[in-house]
Amino acid sequence: MGMMVVGRKVAETADEVRYEFGLDRQFDRTLRIDKHTWQIAAEDGLFDPAAGAVAAKIKRAWQEEGEFPPGVVFAS
Repeated sequence: MGMMVVGRKVAETADEVRYEFGLDRQFDRTLRIDKHTWQIAAEDGLFDPAAGAVAAKIKRAWQEEGEFPPGVVFAS
């Protein structure tokens, strides 16, 4: 069985970026990324495969483009 996780950027400051994300376009969770340390945390405290997939996609896009993307999709 596959998984599709979608994330969209909802806020960005000089220190932090926040993304809403969820399975099948249900943006029911939030991910916070510290821009200085790359510490990543899900606000609900559950860093599961969905959170990890979104975080990996965001980091890869940032490495390639030099900025945080407006949205990401992970499908397996």
